[in-house]
Amino acid sequence: MMVFLTGYSYWDNTPAGSAIIGRPVIHDVAGGVGTYTDPVTLAVGWRIYFGWHFEDFAPGTRFYIPRLRKYAIVEDLCGDGPKPQSGPCHIGWNGHTWLDIYVDGSTMTAEVADHCMEQFTGVQAVVINPRPGYRVVPGRIVENNCKVF
Repeated sequence: MMVFLTGYSYWDNTPAGSAIIGRPVIHDVAGGVGTYTDPVTLAVGWRIYFGWHFEDFAPGTRFYIPRLRKYAIVEDLCGDGPKPQSGPCHIGWNGHTWLDIYVDGSTMTAEVADHCMEQFTGVQAVVINPRPGYRVVPGRIVENNCKVF
């Protein structure tokens, strides 16, 4: 499927300067190296309906992102406030679903993390519910020099 992929770092997470996640599945905090068994945390849009929270993709849904050569897993929410359904993460971008991958950056500056995310932000193909065995370059995204393919 085609999605609009962005990134979020340790520095612009909520709360800033943390790796806290809202829907932990295999990690206690945002992380992962991108392998099938240790996928990178992914945030997705969500909505509140009569007090109930609904994620755009269920926690635990896996994706493969060829441009990063990483597997990712839904473990976090993208969008804050009382009406997240009004924000871009839930609405999407130009008709494309919005996914937000955790790039880490905790050992770097916020500026380095921001530059990294600029390198891959955009519309691109991903595989939803992928099989194991796709090509992977393991490592935290920012700390691995933000390699894109």
